[in-house]
Amino acid sequence: MHSHTVRFLSYSVRVESNTVREERDPRRWWILGVLCLSLLVLVVDNTVLNLAIPSLMTDLGAGPADIQWILDAYILVFAGLLLTAGSLSDRYGRRRFLIIGLILFGGASLVAVVVTEPWQLIAARALMGVGGSILMPSTLSILITVFDESERRKAIAAWSAVAMVGVIAGPTLGGFLLEHYWWGSIFLLNVPVAVVAAAAAVVLMPESRGPARRLDPAGVVLSTTGMSALVFVVISLPSEGLTGGPVPAVAALAVLALGAFVLWERRSDHPMLPLELFRDRNFSGASFSIVLMSFGTGALLLMLTQYLQFVLGYDPMKAGLALLPYAVAAALFNAVGAGLGQKVSNRALIAAGLGVMGLGFGVLAFLSADSGYGTLITGLMVMGVGGGLAGPAAYATLMGAVPPAHAGVGSALNDTVQQVGMALSVAVLGSVLAGVYTSSMPAGAPAAARESIAGAALLGDPALMGTAREAFVSAMSFGSWVGIGFCAAAAALALAVVRPAPRAGARAEAEGEAQGVGAGFTP
Repeated sequence: MHSHTVRFLSYSVRVESNTVREERDPRRWWILGVLCLSLLVLVVDNTVLNLAIPSLMTDLGAGPADIQWILDAYILVFAGLLLTAGSLSDRYGRRRFLIIGLILFGGASLVAVVVTEPWQLIAARALMGVGGSILMPSTLSILITVFDESERRKAIAAWSAVAMVGVIAGPTLGGFLLEHYWWGSIFLLNVPVAVVAAAAAVVLMPESRGPARRLDPAGVVLSTTGMSALVFVVISLPSEGLTGGPVPAVAALAVLALGAFVLWERRSDHPMLPLELFRDRNFSGASFSIVLMSFGTGALLLMLTQYLQFVLGYDPMKAGLALLPYAVAAALFNAVGAGLGQKVSNRALIAAGLGVMGLGFGVLAFLSADSGYGTLITGLMVMGVGGGLAGPAAYATLMGAVPPAHAGVGSALNDTVQQVGMALSVAVLGSVLAGVYTSSMPAGAPAAARESIAGAALLGDPALMGTAREAFVSAMSFGSWVGIGFCAAAAALALAVVRPAPRAGARAEAEGEAQGVGAGFTP
C-alpha cells in the first residue's frame, strides 16, 4: 500500500489509502495566544486613534481633511500591500513576516509619539500601514493551518473576540492617557504589545510556509499599484470629484493596473493570487457579504466617539468605558456563534447575524439629541450580538475555501476586501454624512461650525453647539438607515450564494482522496 507523509506548519498529515490522521502541535493554543496578541496591537491602535480625533483637532491643529488622511494613510498603504505581503509570507515564512510586521508597526508607533505636525503623523501612519500589511495576513493564515477543522471554528472565534478586547482595552487605556497626558501617549500602547508578541513568536511559534514556487514580480507590482491607486481614488473622490485634481489619472491607473493584474494572473504558471478562489461560491459569498457590511458600518462607527464626547459631553476615558457593554456582548456572542456553528449552517448564521446587526442599526436610526446613552448602547449591544453570531461563521466560510498552500494570500485577500469596504465607507459614506451635517446647520453659522461638530465646540457658543448636536445626530440617523440597507443586502447575498457544508461522510471521503494538505478545507 502506497503511503506518504506531507509536512505542513506545526502538525503532520499522513495519508494512507482513504484515511487521514493528524498530529496536532501541543503548543497550538499558545500559538493562538501569540496570534491574538499580534492582532491586538492593530485593534488597539485603531480604536484609540478614533477616540483621539477630538484631541488631534484641538491640540495638533488637525483639520477635518488632516483627520481623514491620518485615518486613510494607514488604509491606503495597508490595503495596497496586503496581497503582496500575504503572497510573500507563503513563500518566505509566515512567522518571519509576523515578526517583521510587529517590529515595523511598533517602530512606526514610536515615530508617531514625537511628531509635531499633522503631515508628520500622516507619514507615521503610512509606515504603520506597511507594518500592519505584513503582520495581519500571517495571523489568520497561521491559525487556519495550525488548527484542524474540529478546532478551527473555536480558534477563529477567539481570534475574532480579540477585536472586542481591543474595543475595551484600547479606549479605556487611551481615555486614561488622553485625560492625564498628551495625545501622543496613545501610540505608546502599541510598543510593549508589539515587543511581547514578537518575542513570544520567536520562542513559541514554528516557521511555516507554502510549497516552494517561483516569485511573481509582475503580479507584485501590478497588485500593489492597482490597489493603492484604487484606494487613493476612493479617498479623494468625495472632495475632488470625478474630474478634480489627480483623480482621473489615478483612476485610469487603477483600472489599467488591476485589469492587467487579472489578465496576468490568469495566464501565469505561478500566479501570486489564485483567481480560482472566486469560483468557490462560499469564498465569493462570504467576501462580498463582508464588503457590504463593512461599507454600511464603517463611517457610522467612526462617529461614535465624537457622539459620546461632543453630544453627550463625556471625557475621553468615560467615552471609552461607555463602549464596554457593546464589547462584552460581541465577545460573548462570538463564543455563542462558534458553538452554534457545530449545529447550524454557516449560511444561516451569517444571514441571521447580519439581520440582528440591522436591528441594532434600527435602534440607532431613531436617536435624537435628547436620547442619551441608553438608546445608543442598546443599539450597539444588539449590533454586537449580531456581529458575534455572523463573524466566526463568515471567517470559517471564507478561509475554509482557501487551500492551505495559499493560506497567506487567502488571508490577505480576506483582509483586503474588508479594508476596501472600510475605505469606501470612510471616504464615500463619511463624505455623505458630513454633507448631511452641513446641510442641517443654519446657512449663517460660522464656517468652522458648519464643517464639523468639533469646530462648533471650539467656538464656545452654547446655542450654536445645541444646533450642532441636532445636526450631528441627524447625520448619525441617516447613516444608521444606510447601515440597515447594507446589512440586509449582505444577508441576502449570503443566503443566495453561500452553500451549506457537505455531509460529514462526503467531507471525509473528499479529505481521504486529497493529496496531502494541498486540498481546501470545508467549513
